[in-house]
Amino acid sequence: MDFEALSRSTGEWLRGTGEEADIVVSSRIRLARNLMQYPFPARADGTARSEVEAMLREKVLGLSACGQLQYENIDGLNSVDRQFLVERQLISREHSEKEGPRGVAIDSRESVSLMINEEDHLRMQVFRSGLALDDCWAAINRIDTEIEEAVSFAFSEEFGYLTSCPTNVGTGMRVSVLMHLPALVLTKEIQKVFQAMHKMSLAVRGLYGEGSQAMGDFYQISNQITLGKSEEQLVQMVKRVVPGILEYERRTRQALVKEDRNRLHDQVSRAFGILRSAQTINSEETLQRLSLVRLGINLGLVDNLTIPFVNELFLHSQPAHLQKLRHENLETDDRNAARASYLRQRLARAEPSAN
Repeated sequence: MDFEALSRSTGEWLRGTGEEADIVVSSRIRLARNLMQYPFPARADGTARSEVEAMLREKVLGLSACGQLQYENIDGLNSVDRQFLVERQLISREHSEKEGPRGVAIDSRESVSLMINEEDHLRMQVFRSGLALDDCWAAINRIDTEIEEAVSFAFSEEFGYLTSCPTNVGTGMRVSVLMHLPALVLTKEIQKVFQAMHKMSLAVRGLYGEGSQAMGDFYQISNQITLGKSEEQLVQMVKRVVPGILEYERRTRQALVKEDRNRLHDQVSRAFGILRSAQTINSEETLQRLSLVRLGINLGLVDNLTIPFVNELFLHSQPAHLQKLRHENLETDDRNAARASYLRQRLARAEPSAN
């Protein structure tokens, strides 16, 4: 896998296009599956994990449902390369930090990621930019069907697909949308969203899913349970709540502009100014400042910048991407200085103007 080439691009989930892309950054559907004849990864020894990895690697690389795939042996990567794949959402943090035989197959658009020997033997992911859950489901269903024609998955007539985590038993499906909700955060209305989602058995997580913080005002909305519902029902469950959140965020954005346009524009301009002039800046502050700039673009407060450009800065200022672009390993203080330098260079000719 050409990490250098990847480091100069952005993947499918940050393309900045598609339905409702001003707020819905991306859609994702994940399926968890285990082979019937082997212990689940947490109980499997090295020999069993090696056999699972070899078998599934052969099967996924022979798939016709998702075009040509590249395969990477995660156990053979250094920590920066593993973190690089986490930042691109191509593997999970758990997959990065585990030990032993494991891998990932990725398509050229980074819209498909197939992790082997993660928490389950196989975790399939399909991404789309914007709101496109139906498209995600159609694509991942084709992949799942083709693999299941070649292997036997652990399945119970009573419970459905059997998984390492009990909350995934049933369909093994996680349906999620990644949303940018800066106005709800600024007005502290985001807590109402949390409460409403909890009542509807939906989870709200940070940028990198379970256990991660909500950096840059990005939130993942996803189903919490899979047992007792079909795949189509789970897709519809998440799809039903998205319009309400979209309307809430947009209404709050317009209220912010109406109540004090100058103050909001000042916040956006100050965020841009810090990004353009800082001599040292950490990841968290960078994401927060870029979040305000992204909001300003969508509200028409800023000219000369685009959402895809800001999305690229989001990704390339992350620790592993930054080190890949610099071709060197950096300690925290050096990364903060390098990040500031990168942002200054990229934004030097991108002076926003007021509307």
